[in-house]
Amino acid sequence: MRKICVVTGSRAEYGLMYWLLREIQEDPELTLQLVVTGMHLSPEFGLTHRQINHDGFTIDDKVEMLLSSDTPVGITKSMGLGLIGFADVFARLQPDVVVILGDRYEMMVVAQSAMIANIPIAHLHGGESTEGVVDEAIRHSITKMAQLHFTAAEKYRQRVIQLGEHPDRVFNVGAVGLDNTRRLALLTRAQLEETISFKLGELCFLVTYHPVTLSYQSVEEQTRQLFEALDHYQHAKVIITKPNSDTNGRIIASLIDEFAKANEGRVITFVSMGQLRYLSALQFVDVVIGNSSSGIYEAPVFHTPTVNIGTRQTGRLMGSSVIHCGESSSAIIQAVDQALSEDFQSKLFNQAPLYGTGDASSRIKTILKEVNLEGILYKSFFEVQI
Repeated sequence: MRKICVVTGSRAEYGLMYWLLREIQEDPELTLQLVVTGMHLSPEFGLTHRQINHDGFTIDDKVEMLLSSDTPVGITKSMGLGLIGFADVFARLQPDVVVILGDRYEMMVVAQSAMIANIPIAHLHGGESTEGVVDEAIRHSITKMAQLHFTAAEKYRQRVIQLGEHPDRVFNVGAVGLDNTRRLALLTRAQLEETISFKLGELCFLVTYHPVTLSYQSVEEQTRQLFEALDHYQHAKVIITKPNSDTNGRIIASLIDEFAKANEGRVITFVSMGQLRYLSALQFVDVVIGNSSSGIYEAPVFHTPTVNIGTRQTGRLMGSSVIHCGESSSAIIQAVDQALSEDFQSKLFNQAPLYGTGDASSRIKTILKEVNLEGILYKSFFEVQI
């Protein structure tokens, strides 16, 4: 049986790939090998590997690589540990294909290790652009190391081809995370409020804010501008999910704790909400605020407006429900007011889907199962005709 090794390093990425893991696991002609790393193994980030076990998956190996530091030096050293760890894992598991998603530094070392081990790489969500973060360079680097590409939109497929990848190996399947919006039995409002022990109120915001790693402004000032804007809406309830282990992520997490303590009863925070609760919340909150890709991919499915702050997501395709704004509190307030306006609300149901229809997992599984792997490691540069 063909051995498909899927690597996950964060709660968000695991949630996006959940149904793909299920598809591979339930196919009698495939063997799922699951490797966890990064934040999944960290108490600080919720030890989310336990949720993976709870969901019925067997973890074949764990790679400890996350140092208790989010400085550039600390992250670089974490990458070094990961490179050593994955060299051993791939030598032991001997997978036929390694599947990775996105653009985080953990996936960079997975790709490097698989490339040196001559293991074909299948990359999800290539071809995208996020100009405000170093992930931009990581994503395109992984594209050049990968042999199979599964993109979230046709524009991204064309961009991967522009990078020299052969069109026969680049598949536009849509955003894999949208499968959750179709296949998960989401919670009702009452069930959500009960499970998070928090009443949403008449007005509620869902906030996820990550560091903008290429910004010239201090992360403290950016975050305080966001909180100043949230304080403008004293009658609003606020759900905040904490950032990933990016550079300066711990600074934002500490500021979030301070803000929540000063607004007890009005603000609730989560290290990890999980896909079920997070997507359920997207149904009922009034505005998604921050710079997370979930505001661009998943929120539009529920006709929920997004206020996208700053440059972190600049370059991604954005639907009409997304309002882009600057990082000052006044710009954020103006954007939130627009999102809440009757005129804007009336247009939320008219946008066409940009990222597929929520059937990416089965399509990816079929291709991974049927693709001819003989000679796949050899790549010639595909010249785009201008």
